[in-house]
This record gives sequence, structure tokens and C-alpha cells, in this order.
Amino acid sequence: MPKVKTSDVCRLRSYVQQFGESIFSTDGSILFCKVCEVRVAAEKKFTVTQHTLFNTVPKNNTFTTDLCTTLVSANIPLFKLKNENFRKFLSKYTGQHIPDESTIRKNYVGKTYNNTINCIRTYVENKKLWVSIDETTDIEGRCVANVIIGTLEIEYPGKTFLFNAEVLEKANNSTITKLFDNSMSLLWPEGIKHDNVLLFLSDAAPYMVKAGKNIKAFYSKMEHVTCLAHSLHRVAEEIRKKFPEIDAFISNVKKIFLKCPSRVLKFKEMAPGIPMPPQPILIRWGTWLSAAIYYCENYQLIKSIVMEFDKEDAVAIENAQKLLNDTNLELNLTFIRANYGNLPKYISTLETSGLSLTNSINIIAQVQNEIGTDNSSIGIFIKKKLEAVIEKNLGFKIMKHISNILERKATSRNNTIPEKLTADDMAYMKFAPMTSVDVERSFSRYKTTLADNCRRFTFENIKQHLIIQCYHEIQVKGWTKDN
Repeated sequence: MPKVKTSDVCRLRSYVQQFGESIFSTDGSILFCKVCEVRVAAEKKFTVTQHTLFNTVPKNNTFTTDLCTTLVSANIPLFKLKNENFRKFLSKYTGQHIPDESTIRKNYVGKTYNNTINCIRTYVENKKLWVSIDETTDIEGRCVANVIIGTLEIEYPGKTFLFNAEVLEKANNSTITKLFDNSMSLLWPEGIKHDNVLLFLSDAAPYMVKAGKNIKAFYSKMEHVTCLAHSLHRVAEEIRKKFPEIDAFISNVKKIFLKCPSRVLKFKEMAPGIPMPPQPILIRWGTWLSAAIYYCENYQLIKSIVMEFDKEDAVAIENAQKLLNDTNLELNLTFIRANYGNLPKYISTLETSGLSLTNSINIIAQVQNEIGTDNSSIGIFIKKKLEAVIEKNLGFKIMKHISNILERKATSRNNTIPEKLTADDMAYMKFAPMTSVDVERSFSRYKTTLADNCRRFTFENIKQHLIIQCYHEIQVKGWTKDN
């Protein structure tokens, strides 16, 4: 039996019924889009469907703008809008037409990013600022640099924003200087307010130190400080190098339990309530020392567990057992625990957001006092390393003197403080950060954004998503140590 052709009137009415009277209307002869205010070709259903996907949401639609902001700030991939159940859920409980992913990506992400940049500009317009820059190599092999800006306040810690991110051809003083200048031009498009930038934070890499000198030539009030937490980590690294047998022991015990559920189960049976041996990551500040302290506190228990394993099962077991048979291992762990056990705690405290300048300075003073009590050959070497690290941080000396002024410990202004830095400017240093941990945290967020299902993003897409996410996260709760 031949297929009966549906009449034009019935077909047009079916489109109105399917897509909603808020989208289409018909007089029986044409299909009219109420949103676009145009006639829609309705000979084929595909044409109508495509129109609803790409054209039925005006570019100034408030709901779609809010939807875009919500999805991006929550790091929900826009392609989730292709999920039919998700679309039905949103449509059911909002009563709104849900736009296609490509519509939001083309028309709204860029606008939301620009709105975010404008919000940051408005907030920091006439405030005193600090800037922090660092770079990393992402999973795609790109050299990515992030720029953090923060406000300096007198009565409370200021707000912090991820403001810019760029791919660098290579990391050197020239590219960092250019990135700094480009970021300030983006912040103040009508003219850079050089006197509002009082502090630049970075790591102690030679090219960063040189970039700091270049930047100071244009920002006469600015001081460059290298990260204090990173400085203490460099001291911790020297401690690690002095104890290769402990380093080898930590590494081998880590391998013993890695991807071996039976050994993990054995550990939990023999040591209930004791956490599994830590797996330190050398680039994470203070984690190796924390692992050494763990083994000192649980030495006999860990030894009894490792000795239970068959050395023929794995090379790591054999190596760990050999090291445990050396009595120097326990003695050296005791030495580290007694003389450097507080160093991870001090690094962790320096990483705390909102720490006052005085508190940061006092932490370094405490570290110097504690390390100075060890008169062994290793202790003297570590003490000299700490002194060398602090000595090279020229900005730290200036900030220390400003801290003394804020506490009335200084009776005069010495000649190390920039001439153009006024008394009012120094008052704004009360909550000046002394670490670059905020930019390190932004890289953690960057790695989360650059997930396996987002590899096809252009860097500009990633940058926009990242800055939107970080801005709204800061608006809700600010940076925290766990971010």
C-alpha cells in the first residue's frame, strides 16, 4: 500500500507541537520562528531541526548566558548538552529552550570570558597590586605561563585572580618580561598604572630573576621577591641529597606497595590504623621530608612488615631489606626527624592563603633558628645553604625591613627600599604574599581542565575556560590550599 503524504498544514502543525509554541507558529502555509522573526524552510524536518539547534537562541539571551557561565565555571564539558536526558531535565525544570553546544561555544563562551576580564578590571581598578608568574610544560608539550594578580589591602588579605595565560616559545627573561607587560596592558587597556604594581613574585630561576630586574626598570615602586616556600624546598632537597640511602629506601618501599593489592592487604592487617607509606613527589614541596618523618615514627613496624615479604618476589623488596639491615638507616632517620622535622610544617604554613607579611618573615626566622642549632658537618652545610638561598633573595631583605617598620621594630627607613615607595604604599604591604603558590595552584586547575576529552581545544579555548572557572571559584570561596 503506497505511503500517504502528510498535508502541509499537518506537517507544519506537528513542528509547532514538537518544538513548542514559544519557538514556532504557523498559519497553515508557512512556519514562522518567533525567536528569530523569520520564515523557516519546512520541507524537510532536518532543516527545521538544524534551525532550532543553531538559530533559535538570541545572542543576548540571559538564560543561555547563565547556562554557559554555570557549565564552564563548574568544569562541565559543553558537549554534555548533547545528552538527551540532560537536555530534557534542563528543559523540564527551567521551562527554557536548551541551546546546542556549538551555539554556546560560538556565541557565549567568548562573551563570558570578556565579562570575567571586565569584572576583574573593575575590581582592581584603583587598588595596589601584586603579580605572580610561573611556567610549566603541559601534557601536549607546550610551555604555558600563567599570570596571577592580587590586590593588596590594609585591613584584610586581598583577592587573587588568574588573569592571563599564554603559550611561550621558550621560557626566558625576554618572554616573561613581555608576558608581564602584555598582561598589564590587558588589565589597563587605556594606559598601564605603573605605580599601582608594588610586588612581583616568582620562583628563583635565573631567567626569572633577570626578568624581575627588567620589569623593575618600568615599575619603579615594584619589588621582586622569589618564593619563600620554594626556597625552603631547595633546602629540603639538599637534605635529601645528603642521605642517599634514605632516598633509596623511600623509593623502594614505595615500589613494594605500588599496584600490589596483596601486599597492601598484608600491610593493613599488620598495621591497622596506620596510613600507607607515603609516595613523595620530588617536585611537590616538602613531601620527601614528610616521608622520612613517617618512616622515623613507624620504623620498627615498617621494618617488620617489609621483612615479612619474600625478597625473590621483587627487586624493590630485596633492596629495601638490605637497607633495613644497615643500622645507619634508623640513626639517620632519627637525625632528620630531630633537626629538620618541622621544615614541612613551615613550608605548609607559608602556603596558607592570606598570611600576613610579618608571619611569613617570622616563619623564616624560626627556620633559621632551628637549623642553626645543628653543629654537625651536615648541619653546618644545610645552614650555609639556607643562608645562601636567603642572601640571593634581595627582595626578601627589603620586605623584611618593611615588616619591621609595620611592627615598629625599625627606627628609620634604609636605602634598600625604593625611593618612590611611599609610606602609604608600605602600609599596603601588611598582607603581601611571600610565595608563588597561587600560580602553582592555577596549574593544577589547568591540568584538570586539559582532560583527555578536551585535547582538541585550542589554547585560547582552554585559557577562556580556565580564567572563567578560577574567577567564579574565587568569588565563592577563594583559593584554598587543597585547590
